[in-house]
Amino acid sequence: MDVLVAANILGGTILTGLSIVIAIVFIVIINNVIHKYWKPVEFFTKDSWYFGPNARFAEPHELVEKKKDI
Repeated sequence: MDVLVAANILGGTILTGLSIVIAIVFIVIINNVIHKYWKPVEFFTKDSWYFGPNARFAEPHELVEKKKDI
């Protein structure tokens, strides 16, 4: 490997790292500018997986009634 090839690899690595850092900073700045305009996306909320003391499940007679209604 020549010194020129090693210098190109080093320079490319440094420029790639700097571009990633600049992209992350840009994303954070954009996020801070528009944060008051968007609602956070939540895939799993507490009510979608929580089965606490107030949780109620369908009973067999309710399922039979639903089938008759359809």
